[in-house]
Amino acid sequence: MGDRAAGAATLKRLRHGRGLSLAGVARALTRIAEDLHHPRLPAVASVQRSVARWESATPTLPDERYQLLLAHLYARTPVGQMAVGPGSDLVELLGALFDLGESETRLAALRTALIRTATDTGGMLTLLAPRVQADLSAALADPGRADEAVAAGLAAVVDEVNAQVGAVPMVRLQLLLTPVVDACLRLQAGSLPDPVAGQVRAVAVTACTLAGRLAFETRDDDASRSLYATATTQAEQLGDPWRCASVHMSHALVTMYSTPHLADAQALVDKAVRAARTGGSTRVRARAHALQAEVAARAGSQRQARAALGLAWYDIEGMADSDPSGSSFSAGHLRGFEGVCELYAGDPAQAHDRFAGSVAALCAPREQVQRAIVTTDQALARIRMGDPRAAVELLHECVLAAATTGGRVPAIRLRRARTELRPWRREAFVADLDDHLMDVLGA
Repeated sequence: MGDRAAGAATLKRLRHGRGLSLAGVARALTRIAEDLHHPRLPAVASVQRSVARWESATPTLPDERYQLLLAHLYARTPVGQMAVGPGSDLVELLGALFDLGESETRLAALRTALIRTATDTGGMLTLLAPRVQADLSAALADPGRADEAVAAGLAAVVDEVNAQVGAVPMVRLQLLLTPVVDACLRLQAGSLPDPVAGQVRAVAVTACTLAGRLAFETRDDDASRSLYATATTQAEQLGDPWRCASVHMSHALVTMYSTPHLADAQALVDKAVRAARTGGSTRVRARAHALQAEVAARAGSQRQARAALGLAWYDIEGMADSDPSGSSFSAGHLRGFEGVCELYAGDPAQAHDRFAGSVAALCAPREQVQRAIVTTDQALARIRMGDPRAAVELLHECVLAAATTGGRVPAIRLRRARTELRPWRREAFVADLDDHLMDVLGA
């Protein structure tokens, strides 16, 4: 919990920075509520008293309605431009609300809501610190003027977009990420100073890899392949094998769902494993072995799948606290891979238990797409165990998750699970699922 007095002081400083009186903030919040078509606020005098209480010697925390209105107020600069990145007034506001007692979970949701708005208005620039915006504009005109702050600013945008996967629809994330890819490539077309050139290339690898995944999720497979090719070339020039492995793994996963031939994904997984074994990231190596196990299981090779899983667990158990990749791959993720291997080349009952353990571990907002995928596989295990009614209960949850994230993979897994329900297609519980699929996903 933060310092309530500090929170109140920050709110007062933000207000003074805009040249607003207490009544001025009250009028601004009233206008924003009207613009957002929210219920009418009380009279301005009443709202003004609330603003005063938030800044008083014994400050109170604004309720959720006022928090959202304040976020919309301070997410725009005094000239009306959206700004939600480092150094913005919005970031200051969120810090003040934390000091006043708001939870980190609620503040993360508030930030996500404003990032959704940013995709309608300002794009990538809204995620950049104000000073970095000016520096980036100068660097794009003359790459020789690029500095480490520009590279770090672009990297921060990629990290922010990646963190919002599962919370913000994929198509909106594309709108934020595409300008980063373009900026990196434009900067590289000029003469970048050292070591900025390597930093921009590293950002380009991460940005193009994520953009390739987002293009796949929004069903643009040609663009996805092109972006992965660019990411691979950039990673090879950096000379960090784990970066190449990360690109190959992401590409392998989307290939597994966008092409009918498992061999295409297998070739990419083999490349990833070879690169990961010579790289310095234990987490990337663990994930590469886990993916190798899944592909082997889908091909019906139980012995190879178990061997690869053993290597993945060895890597997980030997992980250090710090990892150069920044990957979040964990034992919870690996249990999901174990479940897939049991599902395709083992015992569905054991697969179900592995999936249940994985779902319980995947709690972070960033993990909601993976949680939906694993839950759908858990439902598939219930079907193969002869309990279709219990499977459908899980699939109803997955329909909502797939609609919320806009993810293509959860939707594909749902359709595959529905196909296995054909023997029960005349049952009322399957008809209810079909209605839900049609209502929410139109499929």
